[in-house]
Amino acid sequence: MNWLDLVGWAGSAVLVWSLLQSRVLRLRAINLVGCVVLIGYNAAIEVWPMVGLNVVLAVINIWYLRGMLATRHDETTYQVVEVGVGDQFLAHTLRVHAADITRFNPGFRWDPDASGRSAFLVVTADEVVGVVLAHAEAPGVAQIDLDYVTPKFRDFTPGEFVYRRSHLFTERGFHRVVSPPRMVAPYYHRLGFRPDGDSYVLDLPASPAIDHR
Repeated sequence: MNWLDLVGWAGSAVLVWSLLQSRVLRLRAINLVGCVVLIGYNAAIEVWPMVGLNVVLAVINIWYLRGMLATRHDETTYQVVEVGVGDQFLAHTLRVHAADITRFNPGFRWDPDASGRSAFLVVTADEVVGVVLAHAEAPGVAQIDLDYVTPKFRDFTPGEFVYRRSHLFTERGFHRVVSPPRMVAPYYHRLGFRPDGDSYVLDLPASPAIDHR
């Protein structure tokens, strides 16, 4: 086996590996790399139908990657829906993803019967991509109990749409949001949170005063 054959096998292995990814952005990116390698390999051995196939696949991957990256912070693509803390669909979502939630949020417990709880689903179209649960920890302080992203969208940060719309918290009298302690792979430093022990803290802007004149 010569070095060119190794390139061909490597490109095929990358394509197979890409199909094993649960994260849609990562799948497209790795698949694109495999296509580029196989374009070079098949061009070198002059197998033009395979060159054409991989060129088409590469263009499709680029198209989807461009759309994903362009809309990853778009509030018209990802929307926040507040649900009741005892909502059956919320309970179903937590139950389906229970093992994965525990993996990234060790020690997570949710008591829908406790007072001062809030629940938000982050959705794109009719698909749930994230869950944010919170409760009133102290006067003016909202403690996030869970900030979870489904595996398919884990290369994105859909929870940001909850925090970006600070009125979701300020209308409830909160001036500070605290992230879950000991959360695995937190991303809050990218959203304006500051480190505080084993958590991150976001200081919210004051609610605008209402003019009654």
